[in-house]
Amino acid sequence: MTAPVSSGRSGLLERLEAGPVLCAEGYLFELERRGYLQAGPFVPEVVLEHPEQVIALHRDFVRAGSDVVEALTYYAHREKLRVVGKDDLLESINRQALRIARDVAQEAGALLAGNICNSNVYDPENPDTHTRTRGMFEEQVAWAADEDVDFVIGETFRYAEEARIALGVIREAGLPAVITLAVGQTPKTREGWSLADACRRLADEGADVVGLNCIRGPATMLPLLPDIVAAVDVPVAALPVPYRTMPEQPTFQSLRDHADAPLPEGRPFPTALDPFTCSRYEVGEFTVAAQAAGVRYFGLCCGAAPHHVRSMAEALGRSPESSRYSDDMSRHAFFGTAPGLATHNREYREQL
Repeated sequence: MTAPVSSGRSGLLERLEAGPVLCAEGYLFELERRGYLQAGPFVPEVVLEHPEQVIALHRDFVRAGSDVVEALTYYAHREKLRVVGKDDLLESINRQALRIARDVAQEAGALLAGNICNSNVYDPENPDTHTRTRGMFEEQVAWAADEDVDFVIGETFRYAEEARIALGVIREAGLPAVITLAVGQTPKTREGWSLADACRRLADEGADVVGLNCIRGPATMLPLLPDIVAAVDVPVAALPVPYRTMPEQPTFQSLRDHADAPLPEGRPFPTALDPFTCSRYEVGEFTVAAQAAGVRYFGLCCGAAPHHVRSMAEALGRSPESSRYSDDMSRHAFFGTAPGLATHNREYREQL
């Protein structure tokens, strides 16, 4: 293997020693909104069909404050491609996504992360699926290692045992591992383990960062974090979806709109979640609260856009490049307070 392109830069653990790490995600939903990816399958063929869009989004997330460029290989695994009849694209999608991310990370001085995720194959009652799952992870991690990633993210695991398989494969490749679990309406893994216990086991087996990602929004992920922080001696990750989940509807799949809302499948997920989207200020509040709870690895998952990431970065006390364009309502014609604004417009604000 050639020398890593990241040689000479601080790695993940060094950056975590120096302070929080911010990892922007949300590629699938954002590219679907832009018209370059199909909801439902959510297979990232966009890296082959419109690589310029992926490059631009990587750059947007870095400008917004992300310390990490994560290769868009989520759902670029053998099972997903089999479902859409494009098995032959498996290696080309993975290598293209990794090279796109590598180039942007290199130009920005950011960390480069590979990515593997829930296989949709793993069945605790069927040992054959364990072997298939491991094989899927092994080929993706091997390609990530070939492209000299700084670390690999294994995410959105509802089964802790599946997460353990992913962790084992990443460690066998000699790479640092960030492992995050996704939980549904019951805050346990699908085996019934507590989240604290699951994360403790993963940390004990060598995960460099453990925590939660996806499924739950800020309001329903935040209460789950202190127990995880207390249970482990490694950095804890929190990457919620930016949607207004609530105790009675704790996941973005469980959200329900009013009875007359036009919904294609009877529920907002995944393409009618707009009314539930968190504001950038809600994301900022979550970030402050999560940091106070002990979280050290931050990010957002499905639904996130660059302005959300910027708000998270600013809540961590940073001023990323795109903060140049953070709001300044003092100069608004009707709502502003700056000298020289027309009085008749300022007086009209109450009519707006």
